[in-house]
Amino acid sequence: MTRRVLLVFHWAAGLSDASTGAMLMAAPAFTLGLMGLAAPADAMPFVSFVGAFVLAVGLAYLYGARLVGRECSMARLEAVWLVTAMVRSSVAVFVLAEVLKGALSPGWLTIAVFDAACVAFQALGLRNGWIRYAAQ
Repeated sequence: MTRRVLLVFHWAAGLSDASTGAMLMAAPAFTLGLMGLAAPADAMPFVSFVGAFVLAVGLAYLYGARLVGRECSMARLEAVWLVTAMVRSSVAVFVLAEVLKGALSPGWLTIAVFDAACVAFQALGLRNGWIRYAAQ
């Protein structure tokens, strides 16, 4: 794993989540519509609340992008990967369970799949020492 790949991953995940989170906070119905999803009108305050968490995950990835270029920060970067993977795995499991129960439409599976893919990438990277390897 190279620093460049780590940097691209962090910028892509960070900008994606941070912008989605900010949009969910500011215009939840509009943002869900862009994603091809829907929620009842009375749920919009809660969707905005969830947006705050999505924004926070995105900011964690952007902080990780800052750490990629700093030699002394690889342990911190591993912590970012561990925490964001825990959050994403929780989201993936929750969304999958809700879709299987019929509480969420199948369109929500795109979120579960994306989060699970990020978790798999990060878990593989943590297990194989990609961050430490990129630091060399």
